[in-house]
Amino acid sequence: MRELHFKDNFWNTDVTSTAGYDSIIQHLNDGKRTCKEIEDFMKARAVIEEKYGKELLALSKKVCGKTENVSLSHLHLAQTMREEAKKLEDFREKQKETRKKVEQQMDVLHKQKAAQYKKTTEAKKTYEQKCRDKEEAEQNMNRNATTSSSKQQEKLYAKTQQAKQTAEEADRVYSQNVSLLGKMREEWLNEHVKACEFFEKQEMERINTLRNGVWTHLNHLSQQCVTSDELYEDVRKSLEQCNIQEDIEHFINLRRTGDKPPEMLPWHLAFFVFFFISVKVLF
Repeated sequence: MRELHFKDNFWNTDVTSTAGYDSIIQHLNDGKRTCKEIEDFMKARAVIEEKYGKELLALSKKVCGKTENVSLSHLHLAQTMREEAKKLEDFREKQKETRKKVEQQMDVLHKQKAAQYKKTTEAKKTYEQKCRDKEEAEQNMNRNATTSSSKQQEKLYAKTQQAKQTAEEADRVYSQNVSLLGKMREEWLNEHVKACEFFEKQEMERINTLRNGVWTHLNHLSQQCVTSDELYEDVRKSLEQCNIQEDIEHFINLRRTGDKPPEMLPWHLAFFVFFFISVKVLF
C-alpha cells in the first residue's frame, strides 16, 4: 500500500488559498499542545510523588525512628519524573524554534503571492478596459470616416492610436505581472513541498518522542511498584523469622530485674502479734 505524505495531500486549486498549509499548522499546534499537557502531567505527578515520599519519610521517622526505604524510592521517582518532563520541554522548545523559521518564510511567501495575485488581477482588469477603449475608438473612427472632416478624422485617428498604445502598455504590464505571478507560484510550490516535508519530519519526531517518553514514564511507575514490593518482601521475610517466645525471652534476658518476689516484712509479724494480744485482753 502506498504511503501517504503531507506534500501530496495538502493543496488547493485556488492559487491564493492557504487551506492546506493552515491545516498542517493547526495539526502541529495541536501536537505541541499535547506535548505540553503530558509535560505538565509529569511535573504534577512528580510533585505528588515528592509530597508522598516526604510525608512517608516523616511518618517512618516518627513511628519507627528511622528512614523507610519506600519513601526514598518515591523521592527518587519524583526526581526522575522531573528529568523526563525537562527532556520533553527541551524537545518542544527546540521544535518550536526550528518551526518558527519555516513558518516565517512561508508567511512571507503567502503574502507576496497574494499581493502579486491581486496586482495581476488589477492589471488584467485595466488591460481589458483599455482593449475595450481601443475597440471603441476604432469603431468610432470607422463610423465617422466618410462623414467627418479631415481635421476630425485626424483627431479620431490620434485618439485611436493613443488608445492602441495605452492598450499595448496595459498588455505589457499585465503580461509582466502574469510572468511574475508564475515565477512566484513556482517558488511557492517548491517551498510548500519543502515545508510539508519538514513539518512531516517534525510530526514523526514528535510522535516518536511522545511514545518513548510515555513508555519510559510507565516503565518508571512499574519499576516503582517492583521496588516497593521488593522492599515489602524484605519486611515479610523478617516477619517470617519472628519467634514470639524468643522475643519474650530476649526482653527478659535484656531487662530482667530478679526472679524472687519480696518476703514477709517484720512489721507484718508485729501487726499480727499486736492484733492477737488485743483480742486476748478484750476477752
